[in-house]
Amino acid sequence: MKLQGPRGTRDFYPEAMAWRRRLEDAWRTVSVRHGFEEVDGPIFETQELYKIKSGDGILSEIFHVRHPQGDAEFAIRPEFTPTLARMVAARANGLPKPIKWFATPNFCRAERPQRGRLREFWQWNVDIIGAEGALADAECILVAVDLLREFGMTSQHVVVRISHREVVRQILLRLGVAEEKLTEAFELLDRREKMEHDAFVESATLLGLDGAKVERFLQMCRRRYPVGEIDHLARSIGMEEGFESLRELEEQLIGFGIGDWCAYDLGIVRGLAYYTGTVFELHEASGMERAVAGGGRYDKLIELFGGPKMSAVGFGMGDVVLTNVLQDKGLLPEDVTPQPDVFVLASSEAGAGSLRRVIADLREAGVHARFSYKSTTNVGKLLKEANQSRARFALLLGDAVSDGEGELKDLDTGDQQVVKLAGVADRLSV
Repeated sequence: MKLQGPRGTRDFYPEAMAWRRRLEDAWRTVSVRHGFEEVDGPIFETQELYKIKSGDGILSEIFHVRHPQGDAEFAIRPEFTPTLARMVAARANGLPKPIKWFATPNFCRAERPQRGRLREFWQWNVDIIGAEGALADAECILVAVDLLREFGMTSQHVVVRISHREVVRQILLRLGVAEEKLTEAFELLDRREKMEHDAFVESATLLGLDGAKVERFLQMCRRRYPVGEIDHLARSIGMEEGFESLRELEEQLIGFGIGDWCAYDLGIVRGLAYYTGTVFELHEASGMERAVAGGGRYDKLIELFGGPKMSAVGFGMGDVVLTNVLQDKGLLPEDVTPQPDVFVLASSEAGAGSLRRVIADLREAGVHARFSYKSTTNVGKLLKEANQSRARFALLLGDAVSDGEGELKDLDTGDQQVVKLAGVADRLSV
């Protein structure tokens, strides 16, 4: 019987695992230098936790877990925000403000696997809680942009598309969408890029919009304005009021020097109902991929979980789409597997007798040292294996090992010299 991993999951062989670690290290490095602290939570939670945030609809998207000796219904985590909200609510009064946390967990969603979306994935979550105003929104966007720059991307590769829920809400009301249908309208906007034109028009008509208003609705979704043109955007839709938050955000983005990465796109609404203000998504510039990251302000969520009223803003960035974009742009590192410091080989019987002790001493000193499992002293074959391992140096142990000496060969330049084994670890650590 040939067994395979579950559909929508991945087996991480050494090369793939090395890339995942490289990405997670970048997530941590960027987070820490922006002043965020790492947290995590359990890989499963009660289903009720997710229903508080997303309603019963989330139940069709989660993997259910039942305790064999109890009645509690659990779910493998599909996201981190509910866990974050629960953790903050539990200790809100004792945590220093603002709370700046990040996490890099894995999640599972019971969805149909497709390009850019798998059933199991890793995600970087960055949140600022307890900070009012647009500065926190802009800092979250800055952190996301900094991660992209870490991998060599520029504003030519990715655009941060920014909107504001309240602005979009006012526009929809002016178009004639009834208050009770606003949630449907937000969900429609969120799905628009995945819909055929006729299907979109039909759904917009059901919201109570006639043909002309549907067209205005479409125009609102399509037009984008660079950061710096907030007044032009306001005039274009004939609505000067309601843009104060976006104007404040614009000032902060320009102050951080990332205005050229950003554009206003009022079609971005993030369909999740808990968003309360600024929302944003990071998209590959050509629009061929799903969003690389997305987030926004959610000022009422901590309160929903029994905590005090606290402002909050954050985003999530998944590993799947980011990896696709880096690969498509030719920016994915070719080989991120750990490079050995040295490959130790025996060129004589005396060297073979000392090899294990030398290897143990080097490793104890913190040196990444490898050796051959082949029972040969053929230097040519062993050096070929050393090169295949990508080691920086080869340490040849010959008859001089009895005098505490070996030969150290630089596998890049070919330079070779006699060295004292007692000090070789310091040399390799440089």
